[in-house]
Amino acid sequence: MARLLEHGDLRLLVLHLINEKPRHGYEIIKAIEDLSGGAYAPSPGVIYPTLMMLDELGQVASAAEGSRKLFSITPEGKTSLTEAQPAVDSLLARIAAAQPREMAPPVIRAMENLRTALRLKLENTDRASGTIRRIADLLDSTARQIEDL
Repeated sequence: MARLLEHGDLRLLVLHLINEKPRHGYEIIKAIEDLSGGAYAPSPGVIYPTLMMLDELGQVASAAEGSRKLFSITPEGKTSLTEAQPAVDSLLARIAAAQPREMAPPVIRAMENLRTALRLKLENTDRASGTIRRIADLLDSTARQIEDL
């Protein structure tokens, strides 16, 4: 998915999403993940510098909401987005075309359960214990079984 984004595409995508409605950085990350069908979620280390650049260009404005910032599009941002609309339309079409095939709901549920179990176990496990190695072995074994289906 990241390869679909050419130079400047992320800036346009972020501006497009903020034009839809004011958003926090985390909401932008989730919106991009949703747009891509879960295939791509930009890191905060990519999104926040993009937001700061858009702010410096005067295309978005931020307002503090507690410890978070809410970003809104400015008139300059709307003008820039209107001028770039063909590029935005092309970008959205590329993202839609690259969506992964829909997985069966039971597989999605099982993957989420696994992700949660791993996160909880790894947060509370001593790295020196053999548990980490056993988890990796189980995951490798399961991957091989799935490949053999």
